[in-house]
Amino acid sequence: MKKLHLLTLFLSLSYSYSQELNLPVFTQYLADNNFVISPTYAGIGDNLKLRANGLTQWVGIKDAPDNQSFYGDFRLGDRSGIGLSLYNDKNGNTIQTGAKFSFAHHLILDIPTEQFLSLGLSYNINTFRIDIDNFNTTYDNPVIDPFITDDRKANNNNFDVGLLYRFKNYFLSINANNILPKKIDQSLRIFEPNMLFNMQVFTGLTFGGYSKKNEFEFESSLFFQYFASDSRSSSDLNIKIKKYGRDENYFWGGISYRFLNDQFFKPLNIGPMVGFKQSIFYFGYAYQLTTNALSAYNSGTHVVTVGVDLLRGVSNCACTKSRVKY
Repeated sequence: MKKLHLLTLFLSLSYSYSQELNLPVFTQYLADNNFVISPTYAGIGDNLKLRANGLTQWVGIKDAPDNQSFYGDFRLGDRSGIGLSLYNDKNGNTIQTGAKFSFAHHLILDIPTEQFLSLGLSYNINTFRIDIDNFNTTYDNPVIDPFITDDRKANNNNFDVGLLYRFKNYFLSINANNILPKKIDQSLRIFEPNMLFNMQVFTGLTFGGYSKKNEFEFESSLFFQYFASDSRSSSDLNIKIKKYGRDENYFWGGISYRFLNDQFFKPLNIGPMVGFKQSIFYFGYAYQLTTNALSAYNSGTHVVTVGVDLLRGVSNCACTKSRVKY
């Protein structure tokens, strides 16, 4: 049992350092919401798209990471888009809250070959707090450190920049998050990473799509994350299949395989995803089976996504149109 507590503490701290003042990204972006990972997707499509996510990691382990988030983006004019992201993330006694305000502009490179370039920018407001209300004495530590007199809080303002290239059914998104270094609070006697920068690359290819001759769409994609604070990187290999019905309603299913980039054959998580869109309503569920040493003590990570698509208005510019063929 002691070994389990130590392992849980180590993994929680690792999670905290790598995710501090960053949105934890699992498979939410695959739930019909690429705006999760890049501001460049704001305004692409025919609706005001609203998505809410609930994520619970390592179910069965006390004080495991838990996250709630909201995303909304909307086309502004024919060539631009705006978006908003809100999140609350709790990991043991650490609590993070934040908001992102995003803007994207979409350019036409060539209409006959359907080549488009999108540029995005996000302004981030984040708060990282240590909640001392649950601090308790133990046999090994009978007295709480008198230095800790109130909740420790650190605020950070930062920016994300992104680029998205689309060529027919191919896409490549490159996003740089938290491009400014963090201001360190010297009064805190704990390790604080000052490098919050992380890079995300999302690329993939789709086949098929909704039309009179075809009801299926296949998508294969790769999502890459790099954290400058500890030079770690991981990747997701994803496969999705959509089956369209009437009025553009659809069901979809897929699977995701996440691994550290120097340990391809030792996955961190692997699991299925399912979802559907009916009229304006959307629902998605993803499960990730933990494959590390904690697998014997938890039932995996669960992600639920619900959403609505409102105010439909087909764009007059090809750079922001949905590729669904009506």
